[in-house]
Amino acid sequence: MSTSFSALLSRIQSRQAVVGIIGLGYVGLPLARAFSQNGFRVLGFDVDPAKVRKLTDGQSYIQQIPARDIQRMRDSGFEATDRFDRLNEPDAILICVPTPLTEAREPDLSFVVNSAQAVSAQLRAGQLVVLESTTYPTTTRKVILPILEASSLDAGKDFFLAFSPEREDPGNATHSVSTIPKVVGGLDAQSTELAANLYGSVVTSVVRVSTPEVAEATKILENTYRAINIALVNELKVLYDRMGIDVWEVIDAAKTKPFGFQAFYPGPGLGGHCIPIDPFYLTWVARQHGLSTRFIELAGEVNTSMPAYVVSKVADALNDRAKPVKGSKVAILGMAYKKDVDDPRESPGFELMELLMNKGANVSYNDPHIPVLPRMRHYPGLKMSSEALTPEFLASRDCVLIATDHTSYDWSMIVRHARLIVDTRNATKNVTEGRERIVRA
Repeated sequence: MSTSFSALLSRIQSRQAVVGIIGLGYVGLPLARAFSQNGFRVLGFDVDPAKVRKLTDGQSYIQQIPARDIQRMRDSGFEATDRFDRLNEPDAILICVPTPLTEAREPDLSFVVNSAQAVSAQLRAGQLVVLESTTYPTTTRKVILPILEASSLDAGKDFFLAFSPEREDPGNATHSVSTIPKVVGGLDAQSTELAANLYGSVVTSVVRVSTPEVAEATKILENTYRAINIALVNELKVLYDRMGIDVWEVIDAAKTKPFGFQAFYPGPGLGGHCIPIDPFYLTWVARQHGLSTRFIELAGEVNTSMPAYVVSKVADALNDRAKPVKGSKVAILGMAYKKDVDDPRESPGFELMELLMNKGANVSYNDPHIPVLPRMRHYPGLKMSSEALTPEFLASRDCVLIATDHTSYDWSMIVRHARLIVDTRNATKNVTEGRERIVRA
């Protein structure tokens, strides 16, 4: 047992360890709050100076974390910085950066690699490094480890390395960082022990697995499971619509079975950072091993086809009312990827907007959680502000497209004043008057 291990374990158990978190977004900032609330001093790193300034001023940029929580964190020693030369200060460094796809739908590990290189430049004996970013199995061992060992320090002796996948459910008050079990897989037994003790200080339970690869594969399995089942109901939605069967009623009936069935729901496309992306990480690594994950790739094809299907339903609905898409005024309700959050990552709303605009529609939107569209990597030209959801605005639109079913929406009011509604979320199911103006998609 190395002296570095013993000293670090003691600091973690006494909560004297300083926790460094790289990436203060929808994963990193809630994690920083959890450690701060449990007595750890937290040093947060981010490349965005605007985020650092807001946090330094006690402000928040994530809806689920109020400013008062940031102020309490500051009072407990939390500090945000864009100076990565300070990475030698934390005892534990947690990497929580994005892992997007390239245009060719291959893994883009540039954020992870850049973070690892920044850590390596400052790495000292007695530090624990944990990757949380979702990625394909072997990333920790084959990508992160060589970068860190370029520092001339030895893994398992001088520093320690583990993978622990993030498990965030934005907008769900029941599931928080502290209440969701944490899977931990270390490069060796000492790394696992340190990571398990660290996370065990802030979460209800820690699930130890044998290797980083098992922990990496666990996260991919969780999200691929959801992607495949959503693809199934999306495909059934298209079929049942053609057959005149209400897929939502079918799902409601099926979920009364107390065993062997879990309800998944169709939608206008997949959103969020995980489900639309993570399965493609697995298909990519499978090709490196000479295998084809046909089932996963088929699910991806079904899910990515949903925005085009929805736009075709909008076009059909307008056509039935003797109106072309070109020149029609279409309002999209909800640009967040799921209800009651301010997170637009991979939201199908952006593709819906672009597809409609390409067909000549005059598109506007309303989202109480996203007052101005952020700059999106794949949609840099979509610059727009949320319109006030008034009866007059609704009545002035040729079609209202429901993309996200925020609970703050008054569906009765919306149906009462809109001329035509295309509902992709079954949001209007309880509205009885004006149903002749509602089209399911």
